[in-house]
Amino acid sequence: MSPDSSIAEAERQLSGTLYTTDSVPAHQRQTYWREALSRTFAAVDIGVSDEVCSGTIRTSRLGHLRVAAVEGEPLRVRRTSRLIARGEDEYLVVKLLVKGVAVVEQGAREVRLHPGEIVFCDLTRPMRVEFPHPFQTKSLVLPRRLLDLGEPDLQRFAATPIRTDTALGSLLSPFLTQVVDTAETYPSASGEVLARHIVDLLTVLAGERLHQEAGDTPSAARVLLPRIQVFIDRHLADPDVTPEVIARAHQISVRYLHRLFETEGVTVSRWIQRRRLQECRRELGRREAAGRTIAAVARQWGFTSAAHFSRVFRATYGMSPVEWRDSAARATRTPPSPSGVSRVSEAATALRPRRSPLPPARSDVHLAGAAGDTAA
Repeated sequence: MSPDSSIAEAERQLSGTLYTTDSVPAHQRQTYWREALSRTFAAVDIGVSDEVCSGTIRTSRLGHLRVAAVEGEPLRVRRTSRLIARGEDEYLVVKLLVKGVAVVEQGAREVRLHPGEIVFCDLTRPMRVEFPHPFQTKSLVLPRRLLDLGEPDLQRFAATPIRTDTALGSLLSPFLTQVVDTAETYPSASGEVLARHIVDLLTVLAGERLHQEAGDTPSAARVLLPRIQVFIDRHLADPDVTPEVIARAHQISVRYLHRLFETEGVTVSRWIQRRRLQECRRELGRREAAGRTIAAVARQWGFTSAAHFSRVFRATYGMSPVEWRDSAARATRTPPSPSGVSRVSEAATALRPRRSPLPPARSDVHLAGAAGDTAA
């Protein structure tokens, strides 16, 4: 039986459609599998390890929607401009990863998914999906027009992950699983009604997600940025605090996180580093910490390499950590800090451009030295 006849036989089934490579000769499986994926989603090119394909697709209709459960071996899927130009596949895919790992690339975004996480893919634009291990997915395929979003919003929505630790993820993941698993059991009329409710829900979720992405108003950014800065301060000691971790904790994209920090004139990573340096400098200047090693202080505030810490400390403050500690120890008095200034505000002040060419710590050292000379 040829791949085309196998697919035709699958499509004659009354209740949904089943595509499986089990009964297809090995030398025809890649062609069959590519055709099955293309009929379920949209025309694609595939790549497989050692030209060996194995997989199953169960798909059915639910009103204007198509649902699909896919299980397969490691796979690479590409939807190119050439394939897009051949048809009129104006669809979005809402894809839930059930098993394995998935890497989805579309536009300027590349997202790595783990089980329970969801991604939206726009089939009108080039994309790449890779499953490096055996995988399972559950998907909804729906016409783009049903979400009633403009092109800019659709572009922002594509390759946007919804994580399991977010409110949207905790709601949508089990719901999508239930819809795909039970779609074949609904009578036609009930399926139409359910499909309309699903589209309404996705529209609300899309609007909420886009609202989070954009922040919508300057006031939203003014509220969110200090909250993120406080979060960073609470986790400075964790060397694994990255822009990705911070963005996930606040249910925003990394791109939007970087945009928030543009108002501070500094990158997120540089903000974290400067805050760590400030805390290390503070600790090294304390008389009670005189017995601690430089490496111990660096580790306390998230630096994993003492050598790297010393380099960035000198680059920022114009002297080594040892020189700073010795200078602070010689000082018999230091200017008092203004009361009521929070650590976040102090960090913001230190990181904004200054008229003076001297970095903050070097100015402090000159003051400390002057105080010491006066006392002597």
